[in-house]
Amino acid sequence: MSRPPRSRPRPGHPTAAKAREKPASPRRRTLLGLPLGGALALGVGALSRPAGAAQALGTTAIAPPVPEDAAPVESKVLRVCFPAAETGFDPAQITDVYSRTITPHIFEGLYRYDHLARPAKIVPRTAAGLPEVSEDFRVWTIRLQPGIRFAADPAFGGRPRELVAEDYVYSLKRFADPVNKSPNWGVLEPLSITGLQSLRTPDVVEGKARFDYDREVEGLRALDRYTLQIRVDAPRPRLLETLATGDLYGAVAREVVEYYGDHRISEHPVGTGPFRLADWRRSSRIVLERNPDYRDVLYDAEPAAGDVEGQALLAKLKGRRLPLVDRVEVSIIDEQQPRWLAFLGGQLDIVAVPGEFAATALPNGELAPNLAKQGMQHWKVLQPDVAMTLFNMEDPVIGGNEPEKVALRRAIGLAIDLDREIRLARRGLAIPAQQPYAPHTSAFDEHFKSENGDHDVARAKALLDLYGYVDRDGDGWRELPSGKPLLLEMATQPDQISRQLDELWQKNMDSIGLRLKFNVSQWPEQLKQARAGKLMMWGVGLTAAAPDGLGALQRYHSSQAGGQNLARFSHPRMDAIYERAQAIPDGPERQALFDEARRIAIAYMPYKTHVHRIVIDMAHAWVTGFRRTVFWQDLWQYIDVDPGLRAQRLA
Repeated sequence: MSRPPRSRPRPGHPTAAKAREKPASPRRRTLLGLPLGGALALGVGALSRPAGAAQALGTTAIAPPVPEDAAPVESKVLRVCFPAAETGFDPAQITDVYSRTITPHIFEGLYRYDHLARPAKIVPRTAAGLPEVSEDFRVWTIRLQPGIRFAADPAFGGRPRELVAEDYVYSLKRFADPVNKSPNWGVLEPLSITGLQSLRTPDVVEGKARFDYDREVEGLRALDRYTLQIRVDAPRPRLLETLATGDLYGAVAREVVEYYGDHRISEHPVGTGPFRLADWRRSSRIVLERNPDYRDVLYDAEPAAGDVEGQALLAKLKGRRLPLVDRVEVSIIDEQQPRWLAFLGGQLDIVAVPGEFAATALPNGELAPNLAKQGMQHWKVLQPDVAMTLFNMEDPVIGGNEPEKVALRRAIGLAIDLDREIRLARRGLAIPAQQPYAPHTSAFDEHFKSENGDHDVARAKALLDLYGYVDRDGDGWRELPSGKPLLLEMATQPDQISRQLDELWQKNMDSIGLRLKFNVSQWPEQLKQARAGKLMMWGVGLTAAAPDGLGALQRYHSSQAGGQNLARFSHPRMDAIYERAQAIPDGPERQALFDEARRIAIAYMPYKTHVHRIVIDMAHAWVTGFRRTVFWQDLWQYIDVDPGLRAQRLA
């Protein structure tokens, strides 16, 4: 099918000149935006802190007073929190779960996950239906719903603008533009979208020429105003999961990027979603408000017939217009006690119960009488995540695939007492991780047992002795095989749970004679350092963003070093496994590849996987509709609050 000539200016563009005008007096940091884990294309992992519970879907700092500019009581306001700060809201530039929880509430992908369906089910979001797919899984044709609009913005002359197929073409090209330094290009590139790589000419990559967004490539085409076609060089049977990753691959308008500039788009996200950014105080507070230009979307879902909770939510909320609340206020609270006190004081509507208070909230697994009397609701869920320690494979001390370097990492792994970590630091809210795959994903084997879950100090010492890591000067600490000093450096955060984990790390390393130093700073800064390969060791979490187990292997693929692959691991066989598994349908051959990759990951140990976390969510009586998501981050539009009941209970 031939492509009609492209109009100028681009669809919805006020005029090229007008779009590049700068606002006369732009507001400072307004209209901006937001777990453990990783989430990306075929499972693009979202990164989060490994400490404590998984992403807190409700939080604030030390029972803070209600801000003076808070919404009036009659408005429906959902108050939640994050345990760590966001990094920004440009989908092309984010990997952390906190930012990626904000973006899908502003931007919309072509597809989404049914909020209540378990197991997960992908349904259209801005698409008019499921894609038309060629028999060889190389041509995907998607038709958009007409009439969907971006929120009104000065970039559109103060008006809303209709979403068109060209917006998705542009948005996907942004990941390939070297100017954006997208950490997710390493995930999108292996999809082999026909011709997309050709836009990254040597001059463009070296910054000597601009990325040509106007140059058409065969693999990304707007066949007409509402029809998008994606062509790939090799079969991609699970491309639909990528298209459902709306926190990354939502539609971004070209006019907005050109109006505010590549570097300010992170501070001024404009999308077609249910909310828009109303206020952003970096690392402190994020406020979303109802998008007045959002189309009529009604609550609907398809929970399983035997899903009692899901069926009850559907019966209560079906047919209600989304979003159900007018405003979402997100506070950043990194300490457990202030987070819990803020919830108990009614300043948070929902919270992931901090591990320190789990036994108080649910003694013997039952809701405490005082909380039950208040009508508190609670849910306990095993997360699709992995908390781990990454080893920088380019570091001269800890990195490399040489036998002695592998022995050092495996000895460290054997010295880590996971049972003690789960019991003391995580308060029982985790299970040992035996493998790189997350629970609920296709490659996860709940019966698999490996060295990764072992605690064996004698074996660790024997490995170190065998490969020459011995104490030569009698000071009690081992040296490198060369005789030079051996010092491990671990990046960590200043909060209480991190301090508890650090104490355990210190005892573990003392037990095998390895000297350990902690470098303390804030999580967002450490993420930047990890991407740049400047950290030796760092605790991080990865949350699966799709049901397919291939997402876990992104962090072992050499092309994704500095993106999902923060350890910067490189192994030809692991790369080959990833590329083959991406191209073939599910079946015995693919499962065999997952099994082989599991063995390589454990043998070379670029990451020491620690645990899969369990989260206990708790909500006040005035909250309706909460259900923790599995592979997706957008949920606030489905939650309702009763301001009258809240006022009554807090009186």
